[in-house]
Amino acid sequence: MTWKHPSSPVTKKFKVQRSTVRVMATVLWDAKGVILLDILPKGQCINAAQYCSTLDRRERPGLLRRGIVLQHDNATPHSANLTLQWLQRYGCEIFPHLAHSPDLTPSDFHLFGPLKRHLGGMAFEAECDLFNELKNRFAILTLISFEWVSIRCCRAEKNA
Repeated sequence: MTWKHPSSPVTKKFKVQRSTVRVMATVLWDAKGVILLDILPKGQCINAAQYCSTLDRRERPGLLRRGIVLQHDNATPHSANLTLQWLQRYGCEIFPHLAHSPDLTPSDFHLFGPLKRHLGGMAFEAECDLFNELKNRFAILTLISFEWVSIRCCRAEKNA
């Protein structure tokens, strides 16, 4: 405690706040794990052309075959004519999920929930450090979560 004269000005205490950086990413995954992680450059938004370009990247050979069921919400890039034409060309079926549905999608529950809990409170010096942490974390989540999901799905199929 310090003594001050009553007429001396009050010292201001500045609060240091960390700025938050939002990262836009497209994550494609199935029961075997993350197929593709596409992180957009800072300030870039996803549109139908970008989304179709991401879908065209084949990280796992033989992935695009007839009978693929894709779950995504009805956001503009997902419901644009260009995207619908792409999905029709590859014979993909859409399993709809409303953008503002109170139900969690599997991605929210198995991918983004654990990711947010892991990254909470972390600070990164550079964007590339954040991207590397995202890639590493998705690899870890793949090993842990999807094994559990696969076992659970197999058990559910046997009980049905």
